[in-house]
Amino acid sequence: MNWRRKTVEQCLAGAERNGLRRSLGGLQLTMLGIGAVIGTGIFVLTAIGAERAGPGLMLSFVIAGAVCTFAALAYAEMAAMVPISGSAYTYSYAVMGEFVAWIVGWNLILEYAVSAAAVAVGWSGYMAGLLESLGVPLPLYLKAGMFAVHGGGGVNILAAGSVLIVTCLLIIGTRTSAAVTSVLVCVKLAALGAFIFIILPRIDWAHFHPFMPFGFASHDVNGMAKGVMAAAALIFFAYVGFDAVATAAEETRNPNRNVPIGILGSLAVCTLLYVLVAAGAIGSTPYQQLVGNTEPLAYILRHLGFVTVGNLVALAAILALPTVVLMMLFGQSRIFFVMSRDGLLPEVFSRVHRRFQTPHVITAVTGCVVAVIAGLFSVSEIAELSNTGTLFAFIAVSVAVVVLRRTQPDRPRPFRCPAVGLIGTLAILGCGYLFVSLPGVAQGRFWVWTAIGAIVYLLYGYKRSPFAKPAPA
Repeated sequence: MNWRRKTVEQCLAGAERNGLRRSLGGLQLTMLGIGAVIGTGIFVLTAIGAERAGPGLMLSFVIAGAVCTFAALAYAEMAAMVPISGSAYTYSYAVMGEFVAWIVGWNLILEYAVSAAAVAVGWSGYMAGLLESLGVPLPLYLKAGMFAVHGGGGVNILAAGSVLIVTCLLIIGTRTSAAVTSVLVCVKLAALGAFIFIILPRIDWAHFHPFMPFGFASHDVNGMAKGVMAAAALIFFAYVGFDAVATAAEETRNPNRNVPIGILGSLAVCTLLYVLVAAGAIGSTPYQQLVGNTEPLAYILRHLGFVTVGNLVALAAILALPTVVLMMLFGQSRIFFVMSRDGLLPEVFSRVHRRFQTPHVITAVTGCVVAVIAGLFSVSEIAELSNTGTLFAFIAVSVAVVVLRRTQPDRPRPFRCPAVGLIGTLAILGCGYLFVSLPGVAQGRFWVWTAIGAIVYLLYGYKRSPFAKPAPA
């Protein structure tokens, strides 16, 4: 398991030789985390989750949040101990070796890049609807990719354009993009706060009966996975993003203190909001009425007579969803940056801009690839596919923190995961259960993608790794 393993000291030394500017504080990290988490999951997937679990959606949010909390505690310990970019990839390299690290990094593409494209496409739908309501409808070939519809599609300019704008923000500077994210996070929090304030007093408890109409375990009902766990496996996507805070460790002031604050703070805020929003959504409107709705929160408010507030919530989603794209691109570019610095990807990808002190080459490349995907494709079942890579990474980090406690018990740990044996085990088992609760198609695609990654490593990374070079005489 320790084959081609980099020590923690080697990881830190590599960052010192080619590092990034430290400009972020604890509050900025928390806002970045909230910006990455609150997005498509709560604004869109609430309706799909209700279709799969009924009122049990509330329990689905709690289960997914609990599993993420266990994993977040493991992330916080590793991020404070190894405060450099790379997140799960770097931690796996330091504990379980190069091949495992490569596979983790490869599968993080499912979490970050592919998710960014999906969120951009979802945002473009909101934006196209707004333009149409203003009397400026876009033709089909400009709002749907050629592979997204059977005929008449071209390039989704809204989706591709939003990705390119966000990419430019990231190249200009982490602090600038963090400031923009903080403003838009406040917009999202205000929208969700207004929803909760209006909806909670109007809950009808009769809507919660029966609480689990499709049972607890995931099972197939007319071609759709249903049950509380089926919804939890999907809703897990709503929490994806808090780990992006760990990718910013190398750009953080006092990372030993601020990174755990950012990870745990953003997750705590989002979990509370999600449970309250789910309770309000299910309690105020029969879940059957939400099936197939692409803007459930706005729909609920309009249905209850708050048309103006509903429209404002929809507008807030339009303004705020790009922050999710920003954080997904941020995380992906930083992981590629470190993989390049380690020699597993071309060296050009780890170059840092002289003025902006950001990894501009890999950020630009990542942004362009995601823009092409968002502009041409409709990424069906993207949440479930994204979740497979994320769950795999969470399991890897949870294993790493437990192993490192045993192999290096005396290493300084600015943040210590409490009851690490229990928490680590619960994280591994919880992520594993969510993984097997996903549809078989998503699981199959994950293994195919992983096999492709292994081939890429054997053909390129294995030969170019620092471990493949002879030691100096």
